[in-house]
Formats: sequence, C-alpha cells, structure tokens
Amino acid sequence: MSDIHPPAGLASSVFSKVFRPEKLTFGLLTPLEGYPLSDTPSMEGHTALAKLADDLGFAALWLRDVPFRDPAFGDVAQIYDPMVYASWLAAVTQRIAIGTAGMILPLRDPIAITKQALSVDQLSNGRFLMGVSTGDRPSEYPAFGIDFEKRAERFRDAYSLIKVVANESFPVHQSRHFGSLDGSLDLIPKAFASRLPMVAVGRCGQEISWLAENMDGWIWHQSNLEQLPKVIDLWRSACGPDTFKPYGYGTFFELDSDPNAPLNWGRGVRGGRKALIDLWLRQHDQGVSHVALNMRVSHRSVKDTIQELGEHVLPLFT
Repeated sequence: MSDIHPPAGLASSVFSKVFRPEKLTFGLLTPLEGYPLSDTPSMEGHTALAKLADDLGFAALWLRDVPFRDPAFGDVAQIYDPMVYASWLAAVTQRIAIGTAGMILPLRDPIAITKQALSVDQLSNGRFLMGVSTGDRPSEYPAFGIDFEKRAERFRDAYSLIKVVANESFPVHQSRHFGSLDGSLDLIPKAFASRLPMVAVGRCGQEISWLAENMDGWIWHQSNLEQLPKVIDLWRSACGPDTFKPYGYGTFFELDSDPNAPLNWGRGVRGGRKALIDLWLRQHDQGVSHVALNMRVSHRSVKDTIQELGEHVLPLFT
C-alpha cells in the first residue's frame, strides 16, 4: 500500500485527509438527528452538533440532495438545499470536510452546481468534497421534465462538463444535454487545491470500470458483511495497483447505550461500541476507507452518540 498514490492533483487536498491509504475515517450524514417515526427532521440544534463533530475529529459531514418531499419514500434528509447548507456548515466549523452525498447530476445544471461547489470550496479553505449521484427517487424526474431512463447518460454528460469547467481555463467543450463552450469563457473561482475532487455516491447507473476510471473514489451503500471483501477487491482491481481510490459506505446507524451490546446488521447497523470497534477494525483490514453514519433511525440522543464515538472510537483509528 505504501507505493500507491492518491489521484493526481489531490495529494495535498482535503481528499487526502478524509481518504488515506491504510486508514479508516468516519463521517456523519446530515441531518444530525434521529427521526425514526417521521419523514421530516426538526433541524433543532444542528449547528451545535456540527461544531461538536468538528471538535471531536470526525472527518466529514455529508449532505444529501433531496429536492422534494415524497411521502412514499419517507425521508426528506436535511431539508435545506445541500449547497446552501454546505456554506452554512463551512462557516460554523473549522477542520471537518463538507461533502455532498451526492448531487443528483441528471437533475442539476452542471455549470451552476460547479460554480456553487467551487465557491464553497474557496470559502471553506478547501474543505469541500463533491459527491455525485443519479438519485434514488424516480418520482422527482417528471417534475424536472427529465426522462428517468436516460439518467445514466445524462450523468456522464454532466460529469464531463463539470470536470472541464472546474479544472480547465477557457475550455472548449461540447455537451449533448447541457450546452457548449467555445473557449471564450472561463468559470471562476477554481478549486482551492489543484482541482475539485469528485466521488461517486452509489453506482450512478454506471459500470464499476467507468467509476474506477473517472471518479476519485466510491461511496456505496452498506454491503453484506460476507460480500464486502469481494466488493472491495472488485473495486481495487478496476482501479489498478498504483492509484489509491478509496472505497467507503454509508449506513443507517444506532449506537446502543450499553457498550457491550451485540452487533445487529441488517437495514443499517446497531450495537454497542465494543462490537462496533471490532467490526470496524475488521473492515479497516479489509480495505474500507470511510464509513458515513446516518443516525436517522436512532432513538438515542445524537449528541450522546457523537460524544461517545468521539471519545472512545475515533482515537482508535486516527
């Protein structure tokens, strides 16, 4: 592992602090709140909890892109627009990375979200991570007048345009769905570091080989415990032996107040901290680079959960 390198241009960026070879880091999915009996969080006290996570050494806060409330789906995430909320969180924290998990590229104007992303990146002194996806709610696509069946194609097209306008000066580019550039315009600002990192959140409708070639990392959903090593091996094989492209996962999560409580692994993970430490040490050895915890299902105080993880779990992995 010592001979592999991060993706080009990201060695000194926030990417290399959140995703490091042979290290496992932890992030929190917003909202920082348990709301197991509702589809809508209260968002009370979220600023103080974000500051607490920052102080305790969590690697990242992740914001989902959910344009509409769909009662059939049952979760509106953090309510606020992810880019607006990212700028707020960047202003009230100092070290923690702020990431999107992920911006729904087929539904978004790629130039507009690139401008927003680069603005947050500059204003946060380079703490922004661009996670991108195709979304998981077909009901939202008709509202935007977009064919759900073409989401994978639109994703690739949007990705190509974002990469060009974010990282090149006065680019020339022809997009199938979103417009063209003739070299007379330059999008500013540019990234705080050498370039804007982009991480796939979910499969994005793409083959793993495409994700490995084009993305800087991959955050998928919680995998079956027995299948996880195979998934990581598949990802690493696709990425090649010389470049470190991290694999992480997001999961519903509840920390039991009893530190000796056994591990429960199903639609999310629940257990006492001792069982969770054993799990995450094992997954660290298997090659997991990042775990993003979604406490939406938690009945326990999120503040207490963050505090316990920060005091008893994070120090074992840093």
